[in-house]
Amino acid sequence: MTVSAVPAVGALPALSPISASDSASGQAGPSSSGADFGAMVAQGLQRLQQVQDTADDLAVQAATGRLTDVHDYMIAATEASLATSLTVAVRNRALDAFNEIMRMQA
Repeated sequence: MTVSAVPAVGALPALSPISASDSASGQAGPSSSGADFGAMVAQGLQRLQQVQDTADDLAVQAATGRLTDVHDYMIAATEASLATSLTVAVRNRALDAFNEIMRMQA
């Protein structure tokens, strides 16, 4: 397997900016941005799974001697580690924000 088989870190989609009217509308109830956020989270978790699957496949190839370039595995393993760390950090921030919202008085 070659380096081109490992998805590039820059392949993640760019986030669109949030306009002031999105947050200042003051409308109650679900909005399309909530659905977009849910879709982004699902896509991020799917991307994390793909990165980890790639690293696992390359680890098996390295262990069985079928991998010619060990650096391909090292790159994939590092990318999987960073993606996992980022996911955990985002989860922790979201949980902290949720807890802070729950502590607010109505």
